[in-house]
Amino acid sequence: MGPVNHTKDMDFILIGLSSDPKTKIALFILLSLVYTTAISGNLALIAITQLANELRKPMYRFICNLALLDISFTSVTVPKMLIGFLVEHNYISYIGCFIQLYFFHFLGCAECLLLSIMGYDRYVAICHPLRYSQIMSKKTCICLAFGCWMTGVLYSFAHTILTSTVSFCASMEVNHFFCDMPPLLELSCTDTIINVIVILGLGGLASGASFLLTIISYFFIISTILQIRCTVGRRKAFSTCASHLTVVVIFYGTIIIMYLRPQSSYSMEDDKMLTLFFNVVTPVLNPMIYSMRNKEVKCAFKKLWMRRKHYDTVK
Repeated sequence: MGPVNHTKDMDFILIGLSSDPKTKIALFILLSLVYTTAISGNLALIAITQLANELRKPMYRFICNLALLDISFTSVTVPKMLIGFLVEHNYISYIGCFIQLYFFHFLGCAECLLLSIMGYDRYVAICHPLRYSQIMSKKTCICLAFGCWMTGVLYSFAHTILTSTVSFCASMEVNHFFCDMPPLLELSCTDTIINVIVILGLGGLASGASFLLTIISYFFIISTILQIRCTVGRRKAFSTCASHLTVVVIFYGTIIIMYLRPQSSYSMEDDKMLTLFFNVVTPVLNPMIYSMRNKEVKCAFKKLWMRRKHYDTVK
């Protein structure tokens, strides 16, 4: 007889990051603070970009989208992970597991594409400044952002449907803090070569195309900046894309370490730590980078703060 798939009638168990009670409490406190900071920082960034008239530019529309993606992305996995620190066994239903898998890859893909679009936006701003408002019109920005979200929907749908066809007849313990494809495929007792090919193919296409577009954009950006003779002008041009470039290096650097390292050096524990950084720490860093390294955001925040103080004084 072939393998019997009992998964739909059973719950998965998320192993999490640690089984030691003291370590779990420490991680719960630490990651609760990090998660709260990520949500607060991104909500603040969204509020500033929406309230400040001087920030109603294409770049800040994309930053607002990025902040919304970061909030959603980290919220897919962290609340369930935090619950796991407080209970002995962190159960997740079959449907809940695949919903989590779907939204993780949907939002991750959308963010990857959005970063490449933001690189293109910086290219137009620096290389074609006189045509910037014409090329990056409000309609174009909406279409580009919508395209990122919809591509993420289709990308994740393919992965989720294919992974859901796998028969799980081994242990129901997922060696991770959320439902992801590699730890789920480890539980399969059927051939998963097609799944692996699709993961590498679609993942490589989405991340590779986004990374290539970003590299091309910055190749032209740097070439244009180096042609500027004025040191002040060159420094100002670099500062307009420094925040985005920092986020790109952190984002793609993590992806490259996760997916392009030698198979011989792969371990699930390392994968957990990298995913934790990618999914929890990065959403904290992004609003800090775009606020602390961006003069326009800092000035807009000061104006809003002074306006609020003035309103409170008059009231």
